[in-house]
Amino acid sequence: MSKTNALEAALLDLIFLNANIANLGDATGVRGSVAAGQLFISLHTADPGEAGTQLTNEVAYTGYARVGVARSGAGFTLTGNSISPAANIDFGTCTAGTATATHFGIGVAGSGAGTLLYKGAITPTIAIAAGVTPRLTTATAVTED
Repeated sequence: MSKTNALEAALLDLIFLNANIANLGDATGVRGSVAAGQLFISLHTADPGEAGTQLTNEVAYTGYARVGVARSGAGFTLTGNSISPAANIDFGTCTAGTATATHFGIGVAGSGAGTLLYKGAITPTIAIAAGVTPRLTTATAVTED
């Protein structure tokens, strides 16, 4: 069994754009948050897996921090059943250390072992060394299917 395209888009709309899902349950549907807040984007050196947290395989270089993105149209763009950042996501410039970012994560916490909501592979991977500012472009996407 799978979700319909309409439900896939509605779930992404709720999670990333804080939009209500009309007519699900009672007449008011599933409501978005009063204060939309942010989702936090992370970089990982390997797939954090289905049971992973935001800390699982997270990169660790000097200058790195997760990036908060608004749960709104200013932060994300929904096209069909696919969501992408509305603008490039730039992480802190590496001042020491090295890593290869192979995956990104989308979670609920700015630091610590927060709940990881979505994860995906980065193609091409990002080689991080001193002076490099890792970037996820607007082509980075999460697709429900």
